[in-house]
Amino acid sequence: MLGPVILAASRSDRMRRLVSAAPVTKPVVDRFIPGETVDQIVPIIRELTDQGLELTMDVVGEDITTPAQAEAARDAYLELIDRLKPLELGTRAEMSVKLSMFGQALDGGHELALANVRPVVEAAAEIGTTVTLDAEDHTTLDSMFAIHEELRKDFPQTGCVIQAYLFRTEADARRLADSGSRVRLVKGAYKEPAEVAYQQRHEIDKAYVRILRTLMEGEGYPMIGSHDPRLISIGQELARTAGRKLDEYEFQMLYGIRGDEHLRLAAEGHRMRVYTAYGTDWYGYFMRRLAEKPANLRFFARSMVSKG
Repeated sequence: MLGPVILAASRSDRMRRLVSAAPVTKPVVDRFIPGETVDQIVPIIRELTDQGLELTMDVVGEDITTPAQAEAARDAYLELIDRLKPLELGTRAEMSVKLSMFGQALDGGHELALANVRPVVEAAAEIGTTVTLDAEDHTTLDSMFAIHEELRKDFPQTGCVIQAYLFRTEADARRLADSGSRVRLVKGAYKEPAEVAYQQRHEIDKAYVRILRTLMEGEGYPMIGSHDPRLISIGQELARTAGRKLDEYEFQMLYGIRGDEHLRLAAEGHRMRVYTAYGTDWYGYFMRRLAEKPANLRFFARSMVSKG
């Protein structure tokens, strides 16, 4: 399986230099990351929302080694929110944040991440939108969920992400569904050991369906993060069975993957949110996109061959 190999490469400085230096990398990266600056991304936001789509915006970058870098990440999101304000999109454009970017892995990281993310959540609320806390590897999740719970005291619309491949997630889903949380369910994109996570695709898919049923039958707002046609169909059926209206759940997919499906779901009246990343520190995000789906890797490999 190439996925674990690619995920390991996402942490390799040598592979980062090699991939970054390849002449074909930028046009392929542009498929998944449509800009490096706010000025470049604002027209993309306008284009997608004009098509009836919604967005969750991610400023890429996770390799934070100093508190100053964590503050810079906070300020990048505050700049984005400032630029979103005149667009008056409300929840049609929300933010996704990785707490590692806000200093979670540093000394005193839990308190530092909370202190840095709170102003972002506050600023998002002021323009009528919200923030979702992305899930990272399993060692970070207790901290992430604690920060989520703390933020929801003042900003109950704050969302979080859970990953179907982790054994713990079914229990997490029950707790979050009971509390009325906004929850994005994804399969999972980090290399996790067999002691904590399912390793086989069929096991992950079955867990995904079980967890999604829990969310649909609960009190919260489920966000179906998947490009898998079968899981999308199952999600629609679970929503109907649970008696949910079209505005009581949503689909989420990545920018650059299955764009026609984004438009199809939106045309059918579904809330369809596009996870749109931008920024200069794109390497880790890009490599996980390759690891998640063999077709993405084939796309990159073909580009390497045709351009090399």
